[in-house]
Amino acid sequence: MKDMIQDTDVLLSVRGLSKFYGARIGCAEVSFDLFPGEVMGIVGESGSGKSTLLNCMAGHLTPDRGEVFFAGRDGGLRDTLRMSEPERRMLGRTDWAFVHQHARDGLRMNVSAGGNVGERLMAVGARHYGAIRDSAVDWLGRVEIAEDRIDDRPTAFSGGMQQRLQIARNLITGPRLVFMDEPTGGLDVSVQARLLDLLRGLVREMGLSAVIVTHDLAVVRLLADRLMVMKDGHVVESGLTDQVLDDPQHGYTQLLVSSVLQV
Repeated sequence: MKDMIQDTDVLLSVRGLSKFYGARIGCAEVSFDLFPGEVMGIVGESGSGKSTLLNCMAGHLTPDRGEVFFAGRDGGLRDTLRMSEPERRMLGRTDWAFVHQHARDGLRMNVSAGGNVGERLMAVGARHYGAIRDSAVDWLGRVEIAEDRIDDRPTAFSGGMQQRLQIARNLITGPRLVFMDEPTGGLDVSVQARLLDLLRGLVREMGLSAVIVTHDLAVVRLLADRLMVMKDGHVVESGLTDQVLDDPQHGYTQLLVSSVLQV
């Protein structure tokens, strides 16, 4: 494929993405298209390759083969793997966002909550302190963090609050695509439910496209329009989320679904 192709309907196009660790397969020949406003879920057990795939798509890992095309604001699909490093960094500050499983990986723990959120605005050129702080206050409110906590550091927050702060930091610049790696992992069940409700509301309100990696089928049931099931680095089944979960065709998917029903 060429570095730039035209397809105004597709936001993200992944083609033949593969990553190997010696003889072990990280992910192999994964291809799919993601459309504006669509949420794709990727599920599988630990070691299935879902996080490797996500990190290859997001540019955190270099794949051995494949292409990742993203639609620029001019409508053209450009291979992000061929971008220069400055171009890739700017993409990660504007149209892309990445929500880590552990919020500490996505936050600056020695910077205030307001500083964490405002820093992303400054990275894209914002310079008016008052406007930056007002935007930070607004976004803290949108993720249910009180305004009087704006000067507190993330170390003073609970795990759920840290994750909500990371989400605010990522979404304040209005990205069009968000990568999420186990966004509810490690949180208490009640905290997970609150965070999922928040994420679902923000996805709908902002018309976000997202790729969500999780081992929790309840998460994709609530958030994802489509679903890919991975095993040993390969996609073994894909389709509409309800269709895959309600009528799984592959034996591995059937085991995943039945294991949840038996809990």
